[in-house]
Amino acid sequence: MAHRRSLLKGSLALSAGLALPAFTRSGRPCAEWGVQAGDVTSDSALVWVRSDRPARMIVETSATESFRNVRQVRGPLIGPGTDFTGTARLRGLPSGEQVHYRVLLADPDDPRRTSAPAAGTFRTVPDRRRDGVRFVWSGDLAGQGWGINPAFGGYRIFGAMERLDPDFFLFSGDTIYADGPIAATAELPDGSLWRNVTTEEKSKVAETLAEFRGNFRYNLLDEHLRRFNARVPSIVQWDDHEVRNNWYPGQRIADTDTRYTEKDVDVLAARALRAFGEYHPVSTLRPGAREGRVHRVLRRGPLLDVFVLDMRTYRNANSPGDQAVDPQGILGKEQLDWLKRELARSRAVWKVIAADMPVGLVVPDTTEGRPHVEAVAQGDPGAPLGRELQIAELLRFVKHRRITGTVWLTTDVHHTSAQHYRPERAAFGDFEPFWEFVSGPLNAGAFPATELDGTFGPERVFLKAPSTANVSPAGGYQFFGEVDIDGGSGELTVRLREMDGTVLFRKTLQPGLVGQ
Repeated sequence: MAHRRSLLKGSLALSAGLALPAFTRSGRPCAEWGVQAGDVTSDSALVWVRSDRPARMIVETSATESFRNVRQVRGPLIGPGTDFTGTARLRGLPSGEQVHYRVLLADPDDPRRTSAPAAGTFRTVPDRRRDGVRFVWSGDLAGQGWGINPAFGGYRIFGAMERLDPDFFLFSGDTIYADGPIAATAELPDGSLWRNVTTEEKSKVAETLAEFRGNFRYNLLDEHLRRFNARVPSIVQWDDHEVRNNWYPGQRIADTDTRYTEKDVDVLAARALRAFGEYHPVSTLRPGAREGRVHRVLRRGPLLDVFVLDMRTYRNANSPGDQAVDPQGILGKEQLDWLKRELARSRAVWKVIAADMPVGLVVPDTTEGRPHVEAVAQGDPGAPLGRELQIAELLRFVKHRRITGTVWLTTDVHHTSAQHYRPERAAFGDFEPFWEFVSGPLNAGAFPATELDGTFGPERVFLKAPSTANVSPAGGYQFFGEVDIDGGSGELTVRLREMDGTVLFRKTLQPGLVGQ
């Protein structure tokens, strides 16, 4: 595999020891929030930037870091309508090559007045199988009040992921905690204090569009994340905390929850999705994009297709999950039909199903005072019920259509584990064996392992989780996963890693099999 690289609005409390954006107001536009690339294909990519004022986005690309021979792409005019963020699509790129880019922001009234260039790089998808694929995945960033702590080194887990030189990062949801205010300090078990960088928008739960935007800006204050974004392109999905814990369409927030003046979750979700699309380069959420959705498939060459699910937008209401008929489920009928159709069309050796919630781990929801189900599994090890019916339909489809190379990746539960599902152990047996790998959090509270549901016969082959709830990043238990597909053999190796990159668990899967 080729190697790459030969004014904040609201109050901001800064601490020494971490390089934060300068946010100087000069006579030229500034791009101090960094750059990102996303949804990269064999010949195209999206590039993102944020300005400090209205500006014309200009992207220059080159095959070398010297930018000796430059190709220029004129991007959008960006302004307050998108919180001064902009995304430009680059087309006609060479496949399987390192692309260096830099973004300039030009004054709309005087194009000669431009910002200092903000540089990044990414590798386009190769057409050749022998090049292989390597990527990392995780989720759950800045949850439970554990924010950017300069004394801890900020979001240093992104440095460990960057050192692996991955082709891309699969950001598997909970990219912000819109419902999780971040205070200046939090007490650790030994009595010492965790000290956060704080902003006005992170001082309360997000309700307004400005507050949701501020949540995304907060994470970009971290130098490790900005550096990572500039060097590793992303595939991003969302889950619940981009809006509110355990939300579902049509939900009303109880009057007793005085944190919220806006009680209609659909209103909050619409604002959150708009901010999510403004702050991440997602092909189906670009301004003017016809799709306006999170779920999509990213084709990464002959070896890999990534099927990005949205297990939040189309779900039914959380409930005990014991209904015998449930056509809406957690994906909605339209998304399930899309997923089956795209899986059947795929000719990639491996089909990664990027799920923002696990299949066989019981994730309870008690936010409304009742023992409801937040994910798929509902704790009854018998025949499929509730949302399990939709997953059973999908697994049956994969078996009978002889779809090879499916692997499930997820986050959400704030620990890392590997589950193997076998029909011989299951109450529902009409499927082929498959693996589900869990990783995360990135910089959030860690939690004990959740119960397994026997409906699909899971066996927990590996687990690392704390014994107590909400362990801070200082206490460890911060995780990411790595997937490495060999271009020669086609073997797929999953490594579950700790915050510093230490390998905790390794599993190699063989290509060309329906189940294993």
